[in-house]
Amino acid sequence: MVESSQIEAGREPRLVSQKGLEARVSAIIEPVIEDLGFDLVRVRITGEHGCTVQIMAEMPDGTMTIEGCETISRAISPALDVEDPIDKEYHLEVSSPGVDRPLVRRRDFVAWAGHDAKVELATPIEGRRRYRGILDGVVEQNLKMILPDVPQGTDPNVLVPLDNLSEAKLVMTDELMKLALKAQPDNVVDLAEDLSANRQE
Repeated sequence: MVESSQIEAGREPRLVSQKGLEARVSAIIEPVIEDLGFDLVRVRITGEHGCTVQIMAEMPDGTMTIEGCETISRAISPALDVEDPIDKEYHLEVSSPGVDRPLVRRRDFVAWAGHDAKVELATPIEGRRRYRGILDGVVEQNLKMILPDVPQGTDPNVLVPLDNLSEAKLVMTDELMKLALKAQPDNVVDLAEDLSANRQE
């Protein structure tokens, strides 16, 4: 569902929703991140280092800098302290999405057309929940993909409803890596380790 505040701000909402504690953390930090001019990509909580809260964010144009990650880290820390969603010590990491990035907004599927991706559906279509293929843009409210694994004589083009996405991400390929290295400025990084900080209750 698109929130009215996002419509008023002209922001493009995330298509992939999160659940449980990750959803709660997202609800706390997303307004803070958006107020700074960034977009939240994903929150992931893992058991690494006991408990690690990984925050992926970027500018609306898909770029990110060290300074941007530092700004977000400083801004969301007080918000998490006040709301206190995690009842134990945790490790906070803020980073850019990286090369084999999650695809969470309509614009992501348009921008990365021509690249290999994995998509998982919330509800299976004709018994199929997972797809891997080439992104081929967006048609109305559907993601278009070209599948390499269809039987001979079968149409490889498939339309996946955007509102049925559970998870989507780019697949690392030589082409993607070369493109990322060529386009990446020196100050655009994925430095979660440099920006991580131990947090205590």
